[in-house]
Amino acid sequence: MGISHNSGTQQIHVTIREDPGPEALHAWDRLVDHTPGTDVTQLSVWGGLRSRVGFTPLYLLAYQAGELVGGAQILTRRFPVLGSVGYLPYGPLVSPGAPAADDIRQALVDALAMLSRRRLPILFIQPPESAEDTSNELIRRGFRHSSAGIAPQGSIRIDLTEDLAVIRSRFGKRLKSWTNRWESRGVRVRPGTEADVALLADLMASSAQHQGYTPLPLDYITALYRELAATGHVVMFVGEVDGVPVAVDLMTGCGEMVRGRLSGFDRSGEAMRLSVPAAIRWELIKWAKAQGYRWFDFGGLRPETLAALLDGAERDADSLPTADQPKVTFGGTAFRYPPAVEMIRPAPLRIAYDLAWRSATGRRLFRKAQSLLRGSRGHVGRRQGGDIAASPSTKAGVSSG
Repeated sequence: MGISHNSGTQQIHVTIREDPGPEALHAWDRLVDHTPGTDVTQLSVWGGLRSRVGFTPLYLLAYQAGELVGGAQILTRRFPVLGSVGYLPYGPLVSPGAPAADDIRQALVDALAMLSRRRLPILFIQPPESAEDTSNELIRRGFRHSSAGIAPQGSIRIDLTEDLAVIRSRFGKRLKSWTNRWESRGVRVRPGTEADVALLADLMASSAQHQGYTPLPLDYITALYRELAATGHVVMFVGEVDGVPVAVDLMTGCGEMVRGRLSGFDRSGEAMRLSVPAAIRWELIKWAKAQGYRWFDFGGLRPETLAALLDGAERDADSLPTADQPKVTFGGTAFRYPPAVEMIRPAPLRIAYDLAWRSATGRRLFRKAQSLLRGSRGHVGRRQGGDIAASPSTKAGVSSG
C-alpha cells in the first residue's frame, strides 16, 4: 500500500508496510537517530521489542527521488471491543534539511488520514517536539485533540551544552549540598550491565507493590536492555551504599537526547535517606554531557506539574506533586509537546468511546490499553494526573518511559 504526493518539483511517495525490508529499516533507523525531538520508540528495534507482547509495527516511509526523507513507525494491536488500535509516539518525522519539508509532512499526514479510514479505526498520534504544524494538519483532516494520556504532555530537561558548574548552580539547596556529601556517606554510583537488570526488576517490583500497579516482567526488561544496548541506545547506572546496590536508573538515548525510562530503589533502606536516586541522576548528567548529548530529559511530568511550571510564576519544588519533586529539584526547563491527536471511526464507535469514559468499566479498559500502548510502564488500577492511567513516571521510585 502507498500514496503519492506532488510537491511541485518532485513527487513524494509514501509506502505503508509491516516489513519494508532490512535495507529500508536501516535507513529509517539512521533517519530517526539524526532527527531532533524524537525517541527510541521510533526505532525499528523498539518495534521488534513491542512485537514480543502482541504489537505489530507498521511503517510509513516517505521517499523523494528514491531517498528516504521521512516516515513513522506505528505500533498496532487488536483490543477486545475496540478493534484495531494504532499508536504513533513522537512521529511522524521529516529528515532534517530535507528539501520541501512541508510537502513531506503533508504527504505523511495524508497517509495517516488514509490509514485511519481504511485500516486503523482508532489511531492515537503524539507528534514529536516542535511539530505543532503536524498536529494542526491532522486536526484539519478530521482528527481531534486527544485526552487519552497515551504519552506525557511534556517534560523537564537540562541543557547539557552548559558547564557542569552552571547546571549544578540551578539545583535545589538540599540537592546541591548532597553533591558534596555522597562520597563521605558511602554512596557510590557505577555503570550497570545486563547482570544488573534483575536488580532493576526487583526494585521496580518493590515500588509497584508500594504504589499498587503491576510491574514489568523481568524477561521484558531484559529484552529491552539487551536489544537497545546492542544498538547503543540505552545506559544504566547503579547506586550503592557501602557496596550494597540500592537503586538503579535506566535511560534511553536517541539523537541528541537521553530520556528517563525505568528506575527503582529500595524504599526500606538507605536509598531514600541518602538521596541515592539523585546521586545516580547527577552521574548520568555528567556521563551524558561527556558523551555529547544536548539534552537530559527526566522522562515526563504530571499535567498539573507541567502547567504550574509553565505559568511563569516562581515555584518551589516542595509545592509540586511529590512524584515530580525529584525531577524539578535539578533545575531544568519544562517544555510541552505538540498536542496529541486521535481519530476514532466510525461515528458510533467514537460515541461509544466517549460514553465509556463515563463508566468505571470503560475507564478500566482504557487504562489497560494505555499501559500496553506505552510499553515501558506497569499497569495501574486507578486514574491519576489526568492520564488514562498513571505510569511509573508519576510514581515515587520509578521513572518514565
